[in-house]
This record gives sequence, structure tokens and C-alpha cells, in this order.
Amino acid sequence: MKLVVVTAGLTQPSSTRLLADRLTEATVRRLDDPAPEVRVIELRDLAVDIANNFVTGFPGARLRAAIEALTEADGLIAVTPVFSASYSGLFKSFFDVLDPTALAGKPVLIAATGGTARHSLALEHALRPLFAYLRAVVAPTAVYAASEDWGGGGDDFTDGLAERIDRAAAELADLSRSRTPAREPMEPVVPFEQQLAALRR
Repeated sequence: MKLVVVTAGLTQPSSTRLLADRLTEATVRRLDDPAPEVRVIELRDLAVDIANNFVTGFPGARLRAAIEALTEADGLIAVTPVFSASYSGLFKSFFDVLDPTALAGKPVLIAATGGTARHSLALEHALRPLFAYLRAVVAPTAVYAASEDWGGGGDDFTDGLAERIDRAAAELADLSRSRTPAREPMEPVVPFEQQLAALRR
């Protein structure tokens, strides 16, 4: 099982990365795989590579490796800070350089961080439509963490945030397990003319 985590936090330490880590830990606990392969992609480290891709049309080695890891993943956790009531420009730019089919059918857990709870709707009016456009399968529960959700400072968080993390992680794990169901063999396609002739007999 391959799980990729994309985090667009700009500071270090970053509450966005912290939320991504908590979501990853919760998801790994729920996967059937005892040792899933987890790859974290820090977009801050790829900012120049992403900009160069827009100018040249070609990804550099680091960006190409990140894109390949994402394409091959069985599940994705995508976390962005909220700027101006939407995802960050760096977050959007990364997904803009992907092939439009790279996320088709891929289970995705979306999450965001922000200063106040007022920005939580960015998950529904910005992130969810983005991944729906990319034809990903988005987990029903989206996770938003405002400053007040980090209860005691550090990496402590409130019971409400912990509950949302657990619920979203369980949904992503379920979606990832059922990503490649066994398919029934397809019946051969009979041309319309043959079907019509059979009906006339």
C-alpha cells in the first residue's frame, strides 16, 4: 500500500505539516498493510521546480519524482493553508502541473489549516471541487484545523479535531482498500446491426 502526503505549509514548524502528520498516523493505523509505504511531499521544497515547470513545460528531477510517487499512490492526503479564503497558490500550482488523469479514481483526504474557523468552508468551495475536477474520489469528511483547535499548544489538539481526524482517516483507509476491486470480465460488444438482425428472426 502506497500513501502519499502533500503538504503546502510555508513555515517551519508548520501547523499544516503537523495536521498532515496526524492524518497520516491515523490513516496508517487503519490500513490492513502492516508496513505501508508513506511518502511526504513538502511543496515548499519544490516551489522553484514548480515555477520552472510552468516556464519550460518540463519537470525537473525532484518534481518528476514527486509526480511519479503521487501517480503510483493508492491514496493521497492533501493539506493546504488557507489564504484569501482558498487554497494556497503553491498548492494549486502543484496540481496544475499534473497530467489531468493522474488522480482519476484515486482516494483523497482533503484538509486545511487557518487562523479562524471562518475559513473552514474553503474545503467545500475550493478543495473539493478541485479534486472532483481531477476525477479523484474524495473522502466525505474533510478536516479543517483553526488556531483554537490546537488546544494546549505544541502538537496537542482538541477532542473535536481528534474526532474529525479519526473519522476522515477511517474513510480514506476504506476507500484505499477498495480502490482496485475485482472486475467481472466484459462481455464482447455485439454490433448494433447484428443485434437488430437477431431481433428480426
